[in-house]
Amino acid sequence: MKIIRDLIRSEMPTSTALGYFDGIHIGHRAVISEAVQTALRDGLIPSVFTLMQSPRTILRGEESRNILTTEEKLDLLAQLGVEQVYLIDFRTIKDITAEDFVRDMVCGCFNARHISCGFNYHFGAGAAGSGDMLEDMCRKYGISVLARPRIVMDGSPVSSTRIRECIVAGDILSANRMLGRKYGFCLPVVHGKQLGRQWGTPTLNQNFPEGLVKPEFGVYASSVVVDGKSYYGVTNIGVKPTVGSDRVLIETWMPEYNGRDLYGEYVDIRLLRNIRSERRFSGTDELKKEILKNGDQAKEIFLSMQ
Repeated sequence: MKIIRDLIRSEMPTSTALGYFDGIHIGHRAVISEAVQTALRDGLIPSVFTLMQSPRTILRGEESRNILTTEEKLDLLAQLGVEQVYLIDFRTIKDITAEDFVRDMVCGCFNARHISCGFNYHFGAGAAGSGDMLEDMCRKYGISVLARPRIVMDGSPVSSTRIRECIVAGDILSANRMLGRKYGFCLPVVHGKQLGRQWGTPTLNQNFPEGLVKPEFGVYASSVVVDGKSYYGVTNIGVKPTVGSDRVLIETWMPEYNGRDLYGEYVDIRLLRNIRSERRFSGTDELKKEILKNGDQAKEIFLSMQ
């Protein structure tokens, strides 16, 4: 997949999906898949225009709370059949007018013949452009536009905001349903204090990335892929109040894994369900007993989802 980080003209005509696509949830997938299918039908390049950072972090100074990393976003786009991605720094385009966005970017840079977007897509300085305006503006350039309708789940529209709220609350089951996949992380394994190894429950340690929304601190049943094989895991996310930590860590114990050390390797961990919230124990003996109990709970959850 080709990654374009500058506003240069696409060599070939495109069918392009527009959006920040934080999470690439089931609503986003509908937008992206529509662009890809149109490209395949009409002999165009399936493309996506997205941003390096959320506009809210630039315009409002809000803390970044993304659902996935840029690397995972790009990987998911490639899996959906996208062949070309415009990944642009929002600061370079934040002042462009809606009219110039269509003329200079949609028609000019993207060389678009078709545009796909969500029902609530806005563009241009001050988010002045709406989906209806996009359709009207594109028409004079011979560019078709399809705005996908909202997808409703449990009585409310699926959105990145709603998914973040579920993650923060530890409601991973609901988040996973709206994402259409399992929420988690693919991060390098780092060295820890090796307390788990001393207790017979060795863990994979991963630093929580900056800029991602933090799940409720606690213990989760997880699925861990190593060398193409899935193992059940007990994943703790938090600051380990019983033994102490100076940063947010992701620690995963895989009771049935007996392979090699994985330090420095990227390991993919997907959260299945919350087991309990993080809490302080009276001592390490009580903590070890609870970890073993959580292992049995995680195995039961993992097997029930196979």
